[in-house]
Amino acid sequence: MGCAGIRSVAAGEHHYSEEDLRYCRRWFLSVPGARQVAKTIANATFAARQSALWGEGTTAVASDSTHFSAYDQNIFTEYHSRYKRAKRGVLIYWTVETAGAMAIYSQHLTCSASEVHAMVEGAMRHATNMNVETNYVDSHGASLIGFGITRLLNFDLVARFKQINVMKLYLPGKGDRYAYPLLRPALTRPIRPEIIENNYDLMIKYATAIRQGTASTEALLRRFQGETTHPAYSAMLKVGCAQRTIFLSRWLRDRDLQHETESGLNVVENYNGVNDYIRFGKRGELASNRREEQELAMLCLMILQSCLGYINTLMIQDTIAEPEWADVLTDVDRRGLTPLFTTNMTPYGTVQLSPERRLDLSGPPSPPEA
Repeated sequence: MGCAGIRSVAAGEHHYSEEDLRYCRRWFLSVPGARQVAKTIANATFAARQSALWGEGTTAVASDSTHFSAYDQNIFTEYHSRYKRAKRGVLIYWTVETAGAMAIYSQHLTCSASEVHAMVEGAMRHATNMNVETNYVDSHGASLIGFGITRLLNFDLVARFKQINVMKLYLPGKGDRYAYPLLRPALTRPIRPEIIENNYDLMIKYATAIRQGTASTEALLRRFQGETTHPAYSAMLKVGCAQRTIFLSRWLRDRDLQHETESGLNVVENYNGVNDYIRFGKRGELASNRREEQELAMLCLMILQSCLGYINTLMIQDTIAEPEWADVLTDVDRRGLTPLFTTNMTPYGTVQLSPERRLDLSGPPSPPEA
């Protein structure tokens, strides 16, 4: 928040000075604290959801990055190859669960950072009550090593590839070269399973380090990039070749999976749209040269949208609990429910806050058991 924003809040009816607000910000608002707040709101939302509307429990997330302009005088600020006309900035990588569009993790990245490691870190480090079993990504978050690592970490990587028409399917072994004559134009070299077998224990060692947090995915990927002949890297690539071939074969014949992929990625796109709606000040530019301040600004944005999602979830449940809505919504309507709406927001102008009044966030009573 800029100086003008702090002064306007301090000048309100709360009787706090500008110095009081700065003191609280300096001592009580930190990156770890903001992450804890965001996690608490996400868990509260998961606990408050009614399974009849939102499902028995979501296990799927979608992840993607968005570019934020930032001040130039910062070693983390770069131009991004996909945003040539945009100003210099940074990437914020969101991991959003797909059932109710609740962000469970965010990461501050440079524009040259790998989105594969961010995808893995988001699934492993979110620390919410959610159990991630599926992660939807676009082409930038999926690679052979990404498919290999996620297979070892026991969650499915589901990708939407831009150039799926030129992608190749790997053969199971050398003896299968002529086993699939109709697929010959789409086939490429064998996988060589002996490399996986010979380095299985080493792969599990690195996967366990990622899962337990004793090593970051980024550090391992950087090491592998410097040692492309590393045996664990070679084995993970072979696992990725096999896993991506399995995924492509499944995705090309499964129309429902194609729809699920598109729907999941639309959730994170809509999430970015609401972020743009909330963060309208200073054209959405990060007005700080400090990495910690930029990360904290993004976490505060995540907290605001999480609060919006929590309140909207309870509002939807309260409304649909009314008797007149009992037979109105079909199953298709219920699948289309989303807390990602901003018609009840007032981003511009004066917002009067009253500490004496509180929203009823208890939610509707649970239906009696049959």
